[in-house]
Amino acid sequence: MVAQFQELPSMTVEEYLEWEAKQELRHEYINGEIIAMTGSTIPHNKIALNFYRTLYPHLKARGCDAYVSDVKVQDRQNQCFFYPDLAVTCNEEDLNARNFIEHPSVIIEVLSPSTAAYNRGEKFGYYRRISSLQEYVLVDSEAQRVEVYRRGEGKMWAYFPYEANETIQLPSIEFECEIATLYEGVNWEENA
Repeated sequence: MVAQFQELPSMTVEEYLEWEAKQELRHEYINGEIIAMTGSTIPHNKIALNFYRTLYPHLKARGCDAYVSDVKVQDRQNQCFFYPDLAVTCNEEDLNARNFIEHPSVIIEVLSPSTAAYNRGEKFGYYRRISSLQEYVLVDSEAQRVEVYRRGEGKMWAYFPYEANETIQLPSIEFECEIATLYEGVNWEENA
């Protein structure tokens, strides 16, 4: 998804949740500031769906679930709400939630040229503060590349890059898949 800052009045969390429930488009919320989430490309969407389809049976067998881009993740510490492309949780509260999840163990963002810097920088800064988060996955939509950031001791995060023909590993949920699976059916040609 592409993030666009909008000129809207600052809102409290309660005002945002009430307002957002009535909107046709999705909006992220960062400390009172509203960010509109616009549409994505077909490759972006296909990659996110491929990842979900691959994760689903694995997570279901473990009593976990994955949520796609229409489900909010709350960062309670920073009064923020985000719409990641995929969020994985095994937390009982999240599995029974109705409006948003608070305890993701894995967050996955599919990168586009317009969102890559934001997702690697400022957004990752917020995500790192979610205490349940163990892995942050960035999937390139322009080439077969995946980056995994894995929580270590204290404030340390280890970086694991993957390229074509490699197998992605997410130990926090005991998951592995070939990178090619995520890019199945992706058309790399520009539209005429």
